[in-house]
Amino acid sequence: MANKIGNYCAFYVTHVGSDSNLAAHGVKDFVYYNMLRAWKRNDSTFPFIDSHDKNYNVRDTSDWEKTLKPRLRDRINKSKNLIFFLSQDTKNSRAVREEINHAINVNGLPVIVVYTDYKEKSDIINCTSKTIKKKITDMWGQVPMFKNSKDAVPVLHIPYKKELIRAALSDPDFRYSTKTKPSDYFFPC
Repeated sequence: MANKIGNYCAFYVTHVGSDSNLAAHGVKDFVYYNMLRAWKRNDSTFPFIDSHDKNYNVRDTSDWEKTLKPRLRDRINKSKNLIFFLSQDTKNSRAVREEINHAINVNGLPVIVVYTDYKEKSDIINCTSKTIKKKITDMWGQVPMFKNSKDAVPVLHIPYKKELIRAALSDPDFRYSTKTKPSDYFFPC
């Protein structure tokens, strides 16, 4: 088994098929992924290890079966968890389905879902009932592979906030080798 030390990030990119890096950098979820990388560059203590740096980069125009899918799988195989950026713009793309399926159903990776449209815990959690809000659970249906597979692993639901992402990445319950039992989790308000 590969050394599982990285954090694999799954996010929707609308400009698949473009050779232009500028097109990808303009996509909302790709920008959030790049922010994790910037936080790590600016603060070596930020606990993010980018699994996308674990093998050769590919262009979106590369062959899906021969190049893209094997590289995604290799990166996931070397990861300790899956960070899934979920927003109102996320679509059920072939790449997102493959990433989630391979991470959860093949590797059993814990998932940290980062809801990029929200900044506070109270945006995703009903603080009184201590439950995940319906507007959040409805978003799971945007990617049926996630909705139908998530119960097999521990899933931490957090808003897009640096301190909460840091806490999630530091939590041993959401790493492959020390993961907690499958269920939905969140930081209380």
